[in-house]
Amino acid sequence: MALELGMKEIEKTLMEKENQMDNVLAKSRTVVRSCSNAIKAIHAKDMKEAKKQLAEAEKGIAGIAKYSDEFPAQLNHILQEYAEARIVFSAVESGKILSFKEMKMGEIPYLNGLLDATGELKREMYEALRHGKKKDAEKYFGMMEMIYDELLPLRFSNAVLPEFRRKQDVARIQIEQARGELL
Repeated sequence: MALELGMKEIEKTLMEKENQMDNVLAKSRTVVRSCSNAIKAIHAKDMKEAKKQLAEAEKGIAGIAKYSDEFPAQLNHILQEYAEARIVFSAVESGKILSFKEMKMGEIPYLNGLLDATGELKREMYEALRHGKKKDAEKYFGMMEMIYDELLPLRFSNAVLPEFRRKQDVARIQIEQARGELL
């Protein structure tokens, strides 16, 4: 006597989900690569290329956004990378730190991307110092400090805000290092 537990149906559903996950992972690599290339272009002062790479990232995100409920952790990581690149782009191009509402993004990837952006702003600060542009260096340092100070009151468990506390600690260390270089 065979059991009728619906294993064929379950297997079919899980295979579809696995295929969706493979699609998300493939597209996520493309998005992350585009974000990385955008940041490289920003540091090289090639804003046209940075815009192109950000547009590629947006296209990739649009292609997998429908899976946000199925694979939230994967999409949060991708959106965090995108947030970092967009924040750095805006900071360098216009001197403005974008809000999560301006970016039309959820809180978690935005906050983590914002903290990651402090490291890229530190790099911009170092480049400005290297080129003798102390005012620009001070501007980037000021942005780093403002981000950190704004986020300092947020204290939530890792279950609510994954990776946030660790990223806060890294940002604090980066700011202290940058302060030493600036002085």
